[in-house]
Amino acid sequence: MTYAEVNGVSLWYEEHGSGEPLVLLHGGFWTIEMFGTFLPALAQRRRVVAVELQGHGHTPATERPLRYETCADDVAALISHLGLGRTDVLGYSLGAGTAIRIAIQHPDVVRRLIAISSPVRRSGWFPEVLAGMAQLGPEAAEGMKASPLYAAYARVAPRVEDWPVLGTRIGELLRRDYDWSPEAARIQARTMLVYADADSIAPAHAAEFYALLGGGLRDADWDASKRVASRLAIIPGRTHYDITEAPSLPGLVEEFLSEPD
Repeated sequence: MTYAEVNGVSLWYEEHGSGEPLVLLHGGFWTIEMFGTFLPALAQRRRVVAVELQGHGHTPATERPLRYETCADDVAALISHLGLGRTDVLGYSLGAGTAIRIAIQHPDVVRRLIAISSPVRRSGWFPEVLAGMAQLGPEAAEGMKASPLYAAYARVAPRVEDWPVLGTRIGELLRRDYDWSPEAARIQARTMLVYADADSIAPAHAAEFYALLGGGLRDADWDASKRVASRLAIIPGRTHYDITEAPSLPGLVEEFLSEPD
């Protein structure tokens, strides 16, 4: 458990388990703690490098705006710092957006990509979710102080008083429009997209994202000879907020990462 100085950010990371490396990226406002039993399940077979992104958890806030693109550069620099080579990257929500950008911006460092509960463009979120994002800022962050998100942050943050800064930065990030479809269609890493069946993103958008990766466009044939390399998983009985607690998720991840190239 330590810091790496990358791109002017003191990036906190923890290592758990042993084996082939897997970089793990949390969701917005959260810390590594959000992964609960999911992390130790992954660490049974993997060297899990869990990272806390700019302004989250142990990683202090900076004057730099929070952007998927710069967070991707930070994590790619950490991968280089640790000498991981081409490695597997798994992200959830905001962390999944960061993971997607790593695969786009730094294709040489990503072997396999797992993106959990993230759209490929901002309009992929349901309208009510976008309306909630529009309200994020320092006032909303103040109202979140009774939440588990703040409790986790307050336990480890170097400056607890920076919580409103985090709320402001995330609000600015989530209100920025984006459409990564053309770049996502060129992702070189084998990719698995994972969503809940009651996610904050419509299943139709999940299918659209999967189609950009070549999936769901034709029958795989009786011997699976026409099946594409990428994968799509829809986990039943889960939402955006509890998908990482699904008992089936660690097995899905391990199966995908263990498939031969």
